[in-house]
Amino acid sequence: MEEQYRLKFFEEEGFKRKKCRVCGQPFWTKGEHEVCGDAPCQEYEFFDVPTKAKLTFREAKKEFIKFFEEHGHVPVEPRPVVARWRDDLFLTIASIVVFQPHVTKGLVPPPANPLVIVQPCIRLEDIDNVGLTLGRHMTGFHMGGHHAFNYPDKEVYWKEETVKLAFEFFTKRLGIPEELINFKESWWEGGGNAGPSFEVTVAGMELATLVFMQYEVKENGKKEYVPMKLRVVDTGYGIERIAWFTQKTPTAFHAVYGELLREFHKRLGVEEPPDELLYELVRSAGLMDPERPETIERVYKRASEKLGMPVDEIREVHGRVSLVYQVLDHTRTIMWMLGDGIVPSNVGEGYLARLVIRRALRALKKLGSDVALRDLVELQLEYWRDEHPRAWKNKEYVLDAVEYEEKKFEETLKKGVALVRRIIKKKKELSVEDLIELYDSHGIPPDIVAEVAAEMGVRVEVPSNFYALVASRHQKRVRKVKEAEEKGKLPEEVIRWAREFPPTRRLFHEDPYMREFDAEVLGSRGKYLILDKTAFYPEGGGQKADTGILESGEKSFKVVDVQKVDDVIVHVLDREYDGGRVVVGKIDWERRYRTMRHHTGTHLLLGALRRVLGDHVWQAGAEKTPEKARFDFTHHKPLTKEQIEEIERVANKAIDERRRVRAFTLPRNEAEARYWFSIYQGGVPPSKDIRLIEIEGWDVEACFGTHLANTGEVGGLKIISTKKIQDGVVRVEFVAGTRVAEEARKLENLVSKLSDLLKTSPDQLIRKAEGVLDETKRYKEMLSLYRRALLEQLLGSAKELGKLRVLRLELEDQELAQELLRKLSADGPAAVVVGNRAELAAPKGYDIGSVVREVAKRMGCKGGGKPTRATLVCDDIDGALEAISERL
Repeated sequence: MEEQYRLKFFEEEGFKRKKCRVCGQPFWTKGEHEVCGDAPCQEYEFFDVPTKAKLTFREAKKEFIKFFEEHGHVPVEPRPVVARWRDDLFLTIASIVVFQPHVTKGLVPPPANPLVIVQPCIRLEDIDNVGLTLGRHMTGFHMGGHHAFNYPDKEVYWKEETVKLAFEFFTKRLGIPEELINFKESWWEGGGNAGPSFEVTVAGMELATLVFMQYEVKENGKKEYVPMKLRVVDTGYGIERIAWFTQKTPTAFHAVYGELLREFHKRLGVEEPPDELLYELVRSAGLMDPERPETIERVYKRASEKLGMPVDEIREVHGRVSLVYQVLDHTRTIMWMLGDGIVPSNVGEGYLARLVIRRALRALKKLGSDVALRDLVELQLEYWRDEHPRAWKNKEYVLDAVEYEEKKFEETLKKGVALVRRIIKKKKELSVEDLIELYDSHGIPPDIVAEVAAEMGVRVEVPSNFYALVASRHQKRVRKVKEAEEKGKLPEEVIRWAREFPPTRRLFHEDPYMREFDAEVLGSRGKYLILDKTAFYPEGGGQKADTGILESGEKSFKVVDVQKVDDVIVHVLDREYDGGRVVVGKIDWERRYRTMRHHTGTHLLLGALRRVLGDHVWQAGAEKTPEKARFDFTHHKPLTKEQIEEIERVANKAIDERRRVRAFTLPRNEAEARYWFSIYQGGVPPSKDIRLIEIEGWDVEACFGTHLANTGEVGGLKIISTKKIQDGVVRVEFVAGTRVAEEARKLENLVSKLSDLLKTSPDQLIRKAEGVLDETKRYKEMLSLYRRALLEQLLGSAKELGKLRVLRLELEDQELAQELLRKLSADGPAAVVVGNRAELAAPKGYDIGSVVREVAKRMGCKGGGKPTRATLVCDDIDGALEAISERL
């Protein structure tokens, strides 16, 4: 392995290979020191390292891009923090993620080669350390990456040039003394790739990582490293760390946030600690291990001895300022996540956003602050508006979603305390899995659980990395099922057979209005048929397959399904094909045209939703059929009546405008650069060219489906139902075209039937209904009076059956029965009987449910319940009640 790291550059520049006397890891340096320069092997000593200038965060970012642009790299715009182009990750955790998997697998060329990017990233693996380590850890950070993609026929640069560029940037551009630069040998693996790497460390701080992706990792019983044809230079420079390193402020938060940090201290009512204390704590930040509290106590003790402050005071100051830094960090990450369209929920990226929001809310509670999280996020939006324009554009949604989440969290806490008490009474002790389950399923933070448990005399250990544990279980996507074989639509042998044929020419794309076509039969297998070309649309993208007929001579075959295997289209017939080599295809045009109306209508609806609700709206599922369309989308609240009406109005206005609809294809990089990642509403096609559907001036999406020529053909759009189907996802169903008239006819028939029932005309229906409701209200009031009068009479008719008070009712009135039972059971067990059914209740101290279950089982009846309430159904109800009274 040593040869992987031995470079001519090191030899020419006089670097020596040493082994760190603390961690034992090899590193290369021109200095005389014997440690690798990384924490915890070396404390933070960079405060004493000279640099050319003090760079603000924005200056550090600008300087990084400028340096690599001067060295032939093309700057590339950063991508969103939610990795919508990946089917295995939710968040953008590194700059290389932007180019995985399509570029790194060689499917798509990079947007430039070589390139430079400063990418906002989010990692939650160390979320529990944020604030505590005073800037060593952050959930959100900017990764500066310069990347080179080396193809077999085109070498850009590899290890020598990468290390040389890093050395030159840190020494010549930043002015760090050469002898302090270390290149620590390491090994990197991730995303199915691996390779050697160097960590660039200086005086305790890691400033960059240089990765050389050259192996594909395969695991078939044992791990195997297969050389890649496309070798990738993957570097990551910490822009926030570079700013901190050059400014030498007490913490990284001072360097990144400047005046905003002071404003947070002011808003949260926490006094800023003296710089001398922060510097002393920060120097040892690399030694702080939250999983080993004694390491933190040692840091406190040393600071106490040096500064003459009591350890308890240092612990208190550090604890409170850590919470301020935590809120500061989390609010920026929240701004990024929601600004890029994440909707907080219980699944996927929404779960991760909610985790960060709730951790920030808990920090505010611990500080005793009544400042609204919304107001703090708004400060972040103002501060970063030029750096993150998408977040600023979505400001209204971001703040509304945060406020909504804060209210939901308060409701969760109120319910959670009672739930925790009930669980502890039953279990007596709680494991880490119990804590995770309580947080996952009920949103109850572990510290709340621990507090409630302590009040009940139960000790609960909360892991120091609890939130990282939870986040790790939700960081990766479950890959979406897309293939025909995975959907179970075609037998395995048919799929293997279909892959032997050339791609099918797609007439349905060339002319979506084609109703009839001629084609040559390339192959048949029972009822499965493959043609050289077809106008039959295969199921996909939420659009149902076409149906119709295929004629060959005098024979006719029904097409009952159409599926796609890679680029080959398989027609499923109603019986075995025994026709000739040429067929005439005729699609069911009425069915196709209705489906096209609903598909184009879905794109129209999405555009209307984003205009009315905001750009956070993202497709979460869709289905287009001839009868109706279903569209699921991300949104944090149920739709109001006013919003539904406005969405319909906006969509129908676009229909009246007869906007042009066109299909066209662009190279992936060009499509993303021109239309951004909102084109991937229905998923990311695994191809270098992207088929796009554009509704002129309205919406552009990657789409495989068939569409109308202009929006006017949709005819009209009517939403027929909306509902929240899960946390953060709303479902809308709508009809378009002639289906609107059919739905209107249904409503007319309903109105007509109601009018007949109420014996009035349709135009008088509302007035008549109001009259019926008023009359019903009067009857309910009268009934309530009669019940109260009857109640007192009936209570006196209760009979004593041992310890059980029994009252028989001759009429079925559930409300009266429940009120009688409540009064009768105030000081002892009671039963109210109607026919062969008895409702039973008892005060605390009894277990009426167990007694009823026992008697019911013995007598062949049905019954059971809780300690204070039970139900019994039995043919021999009198005998059963007598048996119950004997056991009380």
